[in-house]
Amino acid sequence: MQKLQKPLSMLAAVLLLAGCASQSTAPTPPTFSELASQIWQAETALRTPAAGTLTDMSAPALAARQQQRLALQQQLLAIDLTTLNEQDKINHAILSYRLADEIDQYRFNGHLMPLTSESGFHTSLAFSFQRNNLRQAEDYQQYLQRLAAVPQYMEQQIALMREGLAKGITQPRIVLEGFEQSIVSYIATPEQSVFFQPLLRKSDAIAEQQWQSFRQQAAELITQAVNPAYQAFYDFMVQQYLPGARQDIAASNLPDGAAFYQNRLEHYTTLKLTPQQVHDIGLTEVKRIRAEMQQVIDSLGFEGSFADFVRFLREDPRFYPQSADELLRYAAWLSKRADAQLPRFFNLLPRTPYGVTEVPAEIAPKYTTGRYSGAARDDQAGYYWVNTYALNRRPLYEMEALTLHEAVPGHHLQISLAREQGDLPDYRRTFYTSAFGEGWGLYAEYLGLEMGFYQDPYSNFGRLTYEMWRAARLVVDTGMHSLGWSRQQAIDFLAENTALSMHNVQTEIDRYISWPAQALSYKLGELTIRRLRQEAEQQLGDRFDVRAFHNVVLGNGSVPLAVLEQQVQQYIKQAQAN
Repeated sequence: MQKLQKPLSMLAAVLLLAGCASQSTAPTPPTFSELASQIWQAETALRTPAAGTLTDMSAPALAARQQQRLALQQQLLAIDLTTLNEQDKINHAILSYRLADEIDQYRFNGHLMPLTSESGFHTSLAFSFQRNNLRQAEDYQQYLQRLAAVPQYMEQQIALMREGLAKGITQPRIVLEGFEQSIVSYIATPEQSVFFQPLLRKSDAIAEQQWQSFRQQAAELITQAVNPAYQAFYDFMVQQYLPGARQDIAASNLPDGAAFYQNRLEHYTTLKLTPQQVHDIGLTEVKRIRAEMQQVIDSLGFEGSFADFVRFLREDPRFYPQSADELLRYAAWLSKRADAQLPRFFNLLPRTPYGVTEVPAEIAPKYTTGRYSGAARDDQAGYYWVNTYALNRRPLYEMEALTLHEAVPGHHLQISLAREQGDLPDYRRTFYTSAFGEGWGLYAEYLGLEMGFYQDPYSNFGRLTYEMWRAARLVVDTGMHSLGWSRQQAIDFLAENTALSMHNVQTEIDRYISWPAQALSYKLGELTIRRLRQEAEQQLGDRFDVRAFHNVVLGNGSVPLAVLEQQVQQYIKQAQAN
């Protein structure tokens, strides 16, 4: 027995030493900053295809990405938030939000439905090619490689949509009427194709003969690869997808639909509310705004009902531009008027300029009335897009509110300031959440009152109809997706409570159907910002400074509303202490 003790004691010692060695060589857990950098690098790699390629949309690739994101999410969940400073807590919240969205989209099979009533993967693909800046020969070669990859990319997306058809996960057929035109518009001769546009101008870094060779290769690829790929998508859409698309409109009728809609509601609003609560908030706001609209009608001495006044606005030609150029010029003039007022309300303005241009013709017929398109690189400007399609449906009395929302002090100012904050990590500067961004855009419309806009009663009515439009969204979106409303019921509600043209009414309702819960973010975000400002004004009194308040709201880029509330409350306490 004693003879066995020595070997056993030696083995124990060896194991102990091995354990110590194992402990001493165990990797040190990364700091949060290191982990955040690793997560963002991994997420960027997942989102960004390698040079000369397009994103792999095959089912195995999507499943692998989901597993990678789940692993990253677990690392974030393991972080002790009490050990983080204020900025890192915001960083953690934003990384968590971004990852959760990607994970949830896959979990609820969003990849099987890669389009809305307005656009889809085919339009995003085209835009990604148009944004290329070709300078060196390598850039051109990679561009050609990407053109050659279009057929496989389109086939993969069609395969996902075909799977969606089999599982009953499709867009409703009613919102896709005419959608095929947004596909066929990309099928063009090489010289007229959007995929050829980056090759229209020669870079000084390459020779003429080489440039002509690249152009010839691109023309051949557009003819032999890109156009047939879009034609195949068109044929699939017309022959299979549209006939097989679901007839109902409610997101809650999709597989696991009620949970899906609740998830999207919380994602877009960043608030813990039920569909019924949002619906009730909307009804309250609609009632309040309707009373203010009636006051404007009364001030004009109009004889007739609210419906009569709205019909008058929709039909009288004086309220509509006679040409696309007139509409664009008016939008540009309003933009410069707004620019001149910015120093009164902001002591920090963006360096990035913005332009005014029309919505691309290939998507205009089913596109919303206007939108902001941010700069993709630091050598580009942002753009305020104005829809010049169907001018008799683009009332001029709405243009002040639209311009303030999409250009300044709305999206351009907010997004550009966020991107220019060099002290924030990339995932903060490029982050955007609808509750904050669209809430700010609607707040910018309201701010126009203080900026001297809406002096004309019709423009003020336009402002109110835009506010009513966003309030009505709370009612119709939840109504259609959760409370059993029909599409026509939603159209009637929006038409009866706003002065939007009937074309815009139908386009908007179809957008809400095909993009569940996104439209809820505008009004709920704006209500939060206005409430926080009111609290700051009441608690600070004469010490309230609107420019300081706006600094606080915009100072951290786009953030979830709970984070914004914490920042404003902290600002109020600090201002009270000074």
